[in-house]
Amino acid sequence: MSTFEERYSELSETLEGAEEDLMKFYEKGNKAAGTRARKSLMKLKKLSHEVRQEIQDIKNEEL
Repeated sequence: MSTFEERYSELSETLEGAEEDLMKFYEKGNKAAGTRARKSLMKLKKLSHEVRQEIQDIKNEEL
C-alpha cells in the first residue's frame, strides 16, 4: 500500500499537468495540449479509482 504523501503527490502532479494543458487548450486553442489534458485526466481517473479502492480495502480490514 502507498502512503498518504505518495498518493497525494501523484494526484497533485497529475492535476497540475492537466491544469496547464487545459489552459493552453482553452485559452490558446492548442490542440496538442488538449490531447495531453485528456491523457492526464484519464490518469487522474485511474488514480482516483485506485485510491478509492485502497481506502475501501483499509476500511474493510478494520472490521
